[in-house]
Amino acid sequence: MNTLTSEQLENLRRLDASTLANAIETFHERLRNEGFADNSIHCLFPKLPPIIGYAATVKIRGSAPPTADGGYTDRTDWWDYISSLPSPRIVAVQDVATKTGFASLLGAVHVNILRALGCVGAVTNGVVRDIPVAEKLGFQIFAGGVSVSHAYVHIVEFGTPVEIGGLKISSGDLLHGDLHGVQNIPLDLAEKIPAAAAAITAKEQELIRLCQSKDFSIEKLRAAVAQTPS
Repeated sequence: MNTLTSEQLENLRRLDASTLANAIETFHERLRNEGFADNSIHCLFPKLPPIIGYAATVKIRGSAPPTADGGYTDRTDWWDYISSLPSPRIVAVQDVATKTGFASLLGAVHVNILRALGCVGAVTNGVVRDIPVAEKLGFQIFAGGVSVSHAYVHIVEFGTPVEIGGLKISSGDLLHGDLHGVQNIPLDLAEKIPAAAAAITAKEQELIRLCQSKDFSIEKLRAAVAQTPS
């Protein structure tokens, strides 16, 4: 898979998610209603800085016990899979249980494991727990909610495509997230996005200065907006 340099990743990471989304739109590579998770997925730590990383995809279940025993056997092979991906990494966990959002995979132990494996955050349609631990570590989490229990949570599969909040994520996809939410960055556009974002920001600042100016008028605003690409 194609990977970016540390400098390229940092240039993208520093962008706020809204500006990043606007910049991606200018390339007309995908529809404007694609490429991001919907508002069912919440940023738990809005004061943390943006994160960027390659997606490690995992599917879990946990609402019901196994039929033959009291619990599921813990798996460790998914750790090898995560380590095989370029860093930084973001774990994308899809809860595929019949009753989603009941059992938490991510808690104090797994957050520390994932952080040790080079992960900077996680996104899930399910729930998480022990959130003060994650916040203290600076490990960003985007989730459907929180829960007190891991119930019967277990890994179903990993490395396969997942869908979280309407966002389709494949293993190795480049993800970005901040307090606004999570989105996918097309790798073929990655080098071009910072310049597009800078141009958009400059245009927006012109409009903002006009709105705050003593010389503001609707006529001047219309003229300025007409020169701003939609």
